[in-house]
Amino acid sequence: MPERLPPTLLERLLPGPLRRLDAELAGQLEKAPLRLNDFGYDPYGFHPASARRLLLPTALLYRYWFRVETHDIARVPEGGALLIANHSGQFGYDGAMLALAMLLDAEPPRLARGMAEHLFARTPWAGTSLARMGSLIGTPENCVAMLEAGECVMVFPEGARGANKPYRKRYQLQSFGTGFLRLALQTGTPIVPVGIVGAEEQQPGFANLESFGRRFNLPSFPITISQPWFGLLGSVFALPVKYRMYFGEPLHFEGDAWDSDAATEEKIESVKDAIRALLARGRAERTGIFR
Repeated sequence: MPERLPPTLLERLLPGPLRRLDAELAGQLEKAPLRLNDFGYDPYGFHPASARRLLLPTALLYRYWFRVETHDIARVPEGGALLIANHSGQFGYDGAMLALAMLLDAEPPRLARGMAEHLFARTPWAGTSLARMGSLIGTPENCVAMLEAGECVMVFPEGARGANKPYRKRYQLQSFGTGFLRLALQTGTPIVPVGIVGAEEQQPGFANLESFGRRFNLPSFPITISQPWFGLLGSVFALPVKYRMYFGEPLHFEGDAWDSDAATEEKIESVKDAIRALLARGRAERTGIFR
């Protein structure tokens, strides 16, 4: 079981809602199925006590800023699963909110493992912090190991193409990579499509200067309502939009993981169709981007 830390003076001084949220995080981490060694770490570097501290600000955003609402989260099966979602919003709040949804709103709570870009491994503190919260660098080897161990893994196949697209292309899925489908075939893992509604409006973008970004070894260089005008603060800025997450029925595929890209396109298109349907439902059900 995760170690339960006694409340610090700082924690005792937190406002009531934050104390309750911290207690909720601690309780959900205790209920989550974890494989911890004698030092309190799992095989991938996850550490519940550290995660509790690191996730509290994100949980605050989850409950009070984005006010995340989940639909059909019980469709996520036990054991290994790939959560395949649309990507948007410039900054990766959508991934963080999906992970928090699985921890705070799924029963039983689960860790949704993120597949981080190699850029984070080269960023001071970021790589270690991500590992303590359950994420790994997104190599095929890491992903296969986790799926075969029965972990739940999040993948955003659009990558930066989806996250940094201009506002005029909101809710239009960009091209998907094929890696997630090959991993599902290789490991026999079901794919759960996820439609995230709300993130598209959190930081509207005007353009994406990809060629300019490559000069600085960046995957993109988006121009939005807040960046690059306000530096680092501009990159993490997000409007208080309301998130809605829709979980689809698990999809099971058969075939050869090493088939050509062309042979996998039909399967990938069926995943995209499922996500499109979830996005259409979410957009039809909401009455505004802030409520």
